[in-house]
Amino acid sequence: MPFITLTPVQGAQGGEGPEIRSFRACLPHWERLAAAPAQADPFCCGPEWQLAFHETLTPDKRLFYLASPDGLAVFSEFLADRGRVFLAPAENGWLFGCPVLGPDACEALAASLEVFDAAYPNAVPHIILSGIRPAGPLAAGLLHRFGGDYAFFRHGSSAQCVASLEGGLEGYLSRRSANHRAKLRKARRRAAEAGVVFTRELPATAEEAAALYARMLAVEARSWKGLGQCGMAEPPAREFYAALVQKLAASGKLRAIMASRDGEDIGFIFGGLTGAPAGATYRGQQFSYAAAERRLSLGNLLQLETLQWLCEEGVRRYDMGPVTGPRMDYKRHWTEEDLEIQTWVMVRKP
Repeated sequence: MPFITLTPVQGAQGGEGPEIRSFRACLPHWERLAAAPAQADPFCCGPEWQLAFHETLTPDKRLFYLASPDGLAVFSEFLADRGRVFLAPAENGWLFGCPVLGPDACEALAASLEVFDAAYPNAVPHIILSGIRPAGPLAAGLLHRFGGDYAFFRHGSSAQCVASLEGGLEGYLSRRSANHRAKLRKARRRAAEAGVVFTRELPATAEEAAALYARMLAVEARSWKGLGQCGMAEPPAREFYAALVQKLAASGKLRAIMASRDGEDIGFIFGGLTGAPAGATYRGQQFSYAAAERRLSLGNLLQLETLQWLCEEGVRRYDMGPVTGPRMDYKRHWTEEDLEIQTWVMVRKP
């Protein structure tokens, strides 16, 4: 199988050396494999999410990648005490995405393990595999291919909530409760009477993306999250989402909406696409609104405006990320299915 050699990339966020050019040339391939509908969180398997995390939170760590026509492995290197080595996904905080992708994911991992064994002769690497659907084909393939030589330990699990956009906006709304639909109609009338305007934002340059993000942060500062200093305006979330907005804008995958009244921004929502717009998956990221405007139901209306836009484009799936804890219960009104993902630690047996 014609693999690109497992290549370490230092400082993947910048520079134009041969290794960086080779790595960047692999990004469309990474995007294509991440977009597979079998993934619980396709967007977070892809390069924008993974590299935004790497560049802002772990820029000192080396990345390793290995690609074949139908497989990809991308790992970040962590050298711990007592000679221990951890190979983790590039995004190793939330652990939403999977570091091995494609029909040949197990082959890509097997080739990677050979290189890791040679690179760390005095250590036993711990391979962290996140985004694993426990009943999916990748989980079965991993256990079948590597179960004889490697032990697998479950490190954690979560559920990602998703909804189909089949049938467009009307089809989607027909699958919501009558009470939810009535609340949305009432909120739309109330917001229109109050003079609220929703604007779709598609920044075309880095400067436009930065200006849009600054507007979002100004709204966030007046939200309950901003007032409580627990939102995306706080570091390192501030830097992470700034990088993510820039990457999504540059690739044309950003979908953002601003809510305003009398020329003043009072709310925002944004997320990103995986795959071409027609048939793509949308993954929501952040939304917020001024705490003083709570009575206008801006959170619900921003979701609805986003859904209308996505349905017009032919997007097929709406992902809202994790659904854990009481603050995530609102997602139940918008989604239809929970997809469990697990994080496994893989270690060679003695």
